[in-house]
Amino acid sequence: MAHVSVGTVDVFVIRPLPSGWRVLVVQRAPDTRCPTAWETVHGRIEPGEEPEYAAVREVREETGLAVERLYNVTVAPFYLHKLRTVQLAVVFAAFVAEASEVTLGPEHQAYEWLEVGAAMKRFAWPRERASLAEIVQLLSTGDAGPVEDVLRVF
Repeated sequence: MAHVSVGTVDVFVIRPLPSGWRVLVVQRAPDTRCPTAWETVHGRIEPGEEPEYAAVREVREETGLAVERLYNVTVAPFYLHKLRTVQLAVVFAAFVAEASEVTLGPEHQAYEWLEVGAAMKRFAWPRERASLAEIVQLLSTGDAGPVEDVLRVF
């Protein structure tokens, strides 16, 4: 019987430039799951680890970037049939410094900083497009306004 697990994070890495946001998209390496797919930063939550710490760790491991501000945004469910698990991915928006330089981990072969619309088109998964749309709706003014106290992790 399938079970439910809060086991992954999706982290949308954003550079808030004066000319508009740039969203990091990373391309999976040929020898990983979903070879050559363009995605956001995605990873597993380690045993005993809270989702927000997993988000910061995954950003550092997969991109070498330091997160300056972190917001929790939503939860995205998906089914892993091989594991018979409904995974709940906790979705975060991570803001990084304008001059941040990416150093890819072994799971990825390429990256690009794209405008929001271009990032939405590039993402392989519809749930990534939906999550990014929510992030834009909630945070486009630079913070979460009246819900900042609920969404901002740090």
